[in-house]
Amino acid sequence: MNRKHTNIIIKNKLIRRNYLVKKNIHVGILLLGWEVKSVRKKKIDITKNFVYIKNNEVYLENAIFHPCSNVHLEYYKIDRTRKLLLKKKEIIKLFSYINRKGYTAVIESLFWKKNFIKGNLVIALGKKKYDKRISVKNREWKIKQKRILKKFYY
Repeated sequence: MNRKHTNIIIKNKLIRRNYLVKKNIHVGILLLGWEVKSVRKKKIDITKNFVYIKNNEVYLENAIFHPCSNVHLEYYKIDRTRKLLLKKKEIIKLFSYINRKGYTAVIESLFWKKNFIKGNLVIALGKKKYDKRISVKNREWKIKQKRILKKFYY
């Protein structure tokens, strides 16, 4: 489940910076025809999305699909709630994580799997400011380490 996908449509890079990722789940998304067209043209915004559970069903909120030029805005809602497709065991696992303090679920990326649009649902724990500083220090140290080893071996 933790494979890298080459068919990534869009990725929210802020997730890894603001959250500590605990679990990844691949989910299907119920989309309308005009939304699929906007996905093909990459006119999507998933920066402020979140996932919630209602009546044992999982929904995606605040994912904005901008319509193409041939779609009339009068008939379609840009930021409607979309249903996510998960198995029952995955919904129970997601529910147990979300009820803990500090945990949230968000869509990190959208990708193609055959002819279907899938999402990478991330169960994450919010980072504090000092956690962000530590991760920046670790990243800079790894870069410095590579430079030192490169000089040492070459």
